[in-house]
Amino acid sequence: MANSADQMGVVAGLVRSAFLVDAVYAASAREYGITQQQGQLLCVLMSGPLGMSELGATLGLAKSSLTGLVDRTERNGFVRRMADEQDTRAVRVGLTMRGHRLVDEFYAETCRRVDALAAGLGETERETLAGLLSRVVVDNKAPMVFLDANA
Repeated sequence: MANSADQMGVVAGLVRSAFLVDAVYAASAREYGITQQQGQLLCVLMSGPLGMSELGATLGLAKSSLTGLVDRTERNGFVRRMADEQDTRAVRVGLTMRGHRLVDEFYAETCRRVDALAAGLGETERETLAGLLSRVVVDNKAPMVFLDANA
């Protein structure tokens, strides 16, 4: 248990935790030869193809930024654009076989590294942390940018 000198408020704790996770995510992406944004895109697409507007909303990217991200990731052979069966004017983006292989490894390794951030916590503390974070995520309707490894 941390002593009171190590105790911080909710804001500092959430912000500093976000930086920790971001750094782990970025390092993992670099080791897999992709950018952090490409890693996020691939993880979002693990659940299946999405339309560009859905991707933009989920990733919080403007249309031009998203188009560039998809272009670069497509050139690397990890995603492909396909016609949207419901709307012939729209396209959907999905993982290629190469993208599936990469994201499966990237996701597992990134989960392992993020999980290691809480290695100093006991099982009860981990459960408490998971419950509290779940409430923050659900209450704020955070987009599904990373699947739950335990689900």
